[in-house]
Amino acid sequence: MTRAWLFPMLFVLGGSAVAASLLAKGSPGAAVTLLLVFALLAGLNSPLVFPRSIPAAEAERRSAADGRPVVYWRPGCTYCLRLRMRLGRRARRLYWVDIWRDPAGAAAVRAVADGNETVPTVVVAGQPHVNPDPAWVRDQLSRSA
Repeated sequence: MTRAWLFPMLFVLGGSAVAASLLAKGSPGAAVTLLLVFALLAGLNSPLVFPRSIPAAEAERRSAADGRPVVYWRPGCTYCLRLRMRLGRRARRLYWVDIWRDPAGAAAVRAVADGNETVPTVVVAGQPHVNPDPAWVRDQLSRSA
């Protein structure tokens, strides 16, 4: 849990330090603007942007029942964020597994990515795809519905 919030907290703390420095130099407008930018970066790198994560075993069970893809991801991953943003509202129809919270999910990713935790890894009909194109994932989602 702590690891998932590390990047967002670093953004907030770093932004606060730089904003305090700007404020001390007499630039309140720049300080507020910079703080808002860092807060936005913190939000985008937090688990809050992603749909609720479920355990890998549950995601696999649900996917087998309804055919929806499973996405293995982790907070702070720019490729995961890109996939999430490009899917838009459709992202809620996928099953999301945070590999930092679920050791079984991390093991599943390592098994298909040569021992690496390369995310996003999307599993469609039992076939893993490491860092697929978001348009392809959207197409797979429309086929499963």
